[in-house]
Amino acid sequence: MAVHELRLVVTAADYGEALFFYRDVIGLPQLAEFDSPGGHVVLLDAGRATFELTDEVNAAYVDDVEVGRRVAGQIRLAFRVEDAAAAAAAAEAGGATALGAPVRPPWGGLNARLVTPDGIQLTLFEDAPGG
Repeated sequence: MAVHELRLVVTAADYGEALFFYRDVIGLPQLAEFDSPGGHVVLLDAGRATFELTDEVNAAYVDDVEVGRRVAGQIRLAFRVEDAAAAAAAAEAGGATALGAPVRPPWGGLNARLVTPDGIQLTLFEDAPGG
């Protein structure tokens, strides 16, 4: 078996609000949209996808670094951006809730943790210089 694409499927109670947030606020380009009698779906391009698998100990450590306490559930989105502070401010203006100020984690860069309008934990991160 060869996997060619990772597709994260999010079901949002408020489809329009979620579409606005991810496409217009976060900036994920729209690839396709499908409407049917059963509802709506949109495909947004998130660049290169990776599947990050972590254990509970590391998840708690990352939560502590980014927020100061254990907050994330089993799923957390993370988007690499050019400017995490500016992206976090834009996300807040677009309806997200910050869980703390952007932080410089021990591994470098800058990370900002938020909750999206549809309730999903989100980390916006930038690479460390030279990373």
